[in-house]
Amino acid sequence: MIPEHILSRKGPRSLKDINPEVMDYINNGRIETVNLMEWLAVDQLKLLKLILEDLDKSHWYDSFCEAVGNQKKPTANSNTKVIGSTFTQLTNDTTIIEYLSMHASDIPRCWAAQYYGAIEMSITERLHTMKPFAADTHFGVREVAILATKEYIIQDLDSAIMIFSNWIKNEDENIRRYAVEATRPIGVWTKKIDALKESPEKALDILEPLKSDTSKYVKDSLGNWLNDASKSRPDWVQKICNRWKKESNSKDTAYIIKKALRTINK
Repeated sequence: MIPEHILSRKGPRSLKDINPEVMDYINNGRIETVNLMEWLAVDQLKLLKLILEDLDKSHWYDSFCEAVGNQKKPTANSNTKVIGSTFTQLTNDTTIIEYLSMHASDIPRCWAAQYYGAIEMSITERLHTMKPFAADTHFGVREVAILATKEYIIQDLDSAIMIFSNWIKNEDENIRRYAVEATRPIGVWTKKIDALKESPEKALDILEPLKSDTSKYVKDSLGNWLNDASKSRPDWVQKICNRWKKESNSKDTAYIIKKALRTINK
C-alpha cells in the first residue's frame, strides 16, 4: 500500500524541496510524478533498469546507458527521447511497447510516445498513433507527445492542420488542446513553426472554432498561440481578436483575447 500522504501530495516548488521518500516511489515506477519538478528529477535509468527486469530484457540495459551517456547535454526531455528511440532500435515487439504505454508510471508512457516518434510513418499514421498519448491523463505524457511529433508536423504542416481541424471537435479537452499546442508558432521546448509565424492565418481552421471553448486548458493554449503569432504578425492577431470580440460576448472569448493580446498591450 502506498501511504496517503504520498498519494495526496501537491508536489515541490523547486528541486531542492523534493521529498526523497516520494522520489523512491517514483524511481521504482510505483506512482506518477505530480508536477514538473518531480518529472525533471526522475532517475530514468534507475527506473528503466527495473522496467527491463520486468520485461526480462536486462541485457539491453548497457545499450540504453551508452545512448544516454553519449549525449553532450543530457536533460530530462532528451533522456526520454533517447530511451524511446533506443527501444525503437532494439525491438519491434508491440507487446513491449504496449507494456510501456499502459504502465502506472508516466515516464514509461513518455518513452512509448518517443518510440513511436522515432518510427517512419506518414503524418496521418503518426498523429493517429500519437492520439492516445495526446489524451493521456498525465501532463508530462501529453507534452512529450508534442515533442515527439512537432518536427513531423512542421514537415507536413498542411496535412497536419487538416487532421487537427477534426480533432478540435473532440469531446476530450486534451485532444483539442493538443491540436492547438502542437501547432503553436513558437511554443515551449519545441521548434518554431516559421510558416505560421509568417502566415498564422493558415491555422485558422484550428483556431476559429475554439474561440469560445469552455476548457481553461484549451483557452490557455489558444491564447498562447495567438500571443506567439502577435510577435511577428501583431496586425493579424489584433484583427482576429477585434472580430471575435464582436462575434462573441462570452467570458471564455474575453479570456482568450486578453491572453492573446498581452504582448501587444504591454
